[in-house]
Amino acid sequence: MKLSREIKVKNRFGLHARPAGLIVKLLQGSASTVEFTYKDNTVNARSIMGLLTLGAGNNACIRVDIEGEDAEATLQHLIEVFERQFGEERVHSG
Repeated sequence: MKLSREIKVKNRFGLHARPAGLIVKLLQGSASTVEFTYKDNTVNARSIMGLLTLGAGNNACIRVDIEGEDAEATLQHLIEVFERQFGEERVHSG
């Protein structure tokens, strides 16, 4: 199965090291191939360095392309993590 979806970066500091690490950790449990595209740059979403090179800040829209037998579940997990702003708003709203 192949899926594609736009996901908005909602956390204040964008896709920096901590969110990138969370994404990579989440994808360890997935058998699917996952790529993120921002502007003209496409990277393997399993690579922290690749994710950081996107330079996706607050309100950036990232295209997520997923291919594999667990593509739907993987996409749903990614959407949830982005919607929860990687847990950062609780950390920074003190």
